[in-house]
Amino acid sequence: MNPILRNILAVVVGWLAGSAVNMGLVQTGHKLFPIMGIDPNDMSALAAIMPTLDFKYFIFPFLAHAFGTLTGALIAGLIAASHKMIFSLSIGVLFLIGGIAVNYMLPGPTWFAVTDIVLAYLPMAWLGGKIALKISGK
Repeated sequence: MNPILRNILAVVVGWLAGSAVNMGLVQTGHKLFPIMGIDPNDMSALAAIMPTLDFKYFIFPFLAHAFGTLTGALIAGLIAASHKMIFSLSIGVLFLIGGIAVNYMLPGPTWFAVTDIVLAYLPMAWLGGKIALKISGK
């Protein structure tokens, strides 16, 4: 396969796979820790209640962001024809932009926003890239 097409495919497949993991974990969190009286699809209701929620409601969103990024970065690194770490980190940047946007749309506690932005995206993308390099023997 053409290396340029393979690198584009790496980003697209990594982003889609990471997004699937992210959404699966978010939905699991809503099932395990439902917010009584709130429809998890109602963004305005979620935005209103977010600052009042306990720690347990933020476990799965953090795990979703971290493992979604890790999965996407790992897959992008495995598929990429060259510069595997750069493609893994690009997934981290895409997810970081999404994470910043979500933190503006659904403002939660400051401790969560800082933890999420600092730990869930670029460090997990770097780890995914390292694992991809190790697996691919480079």
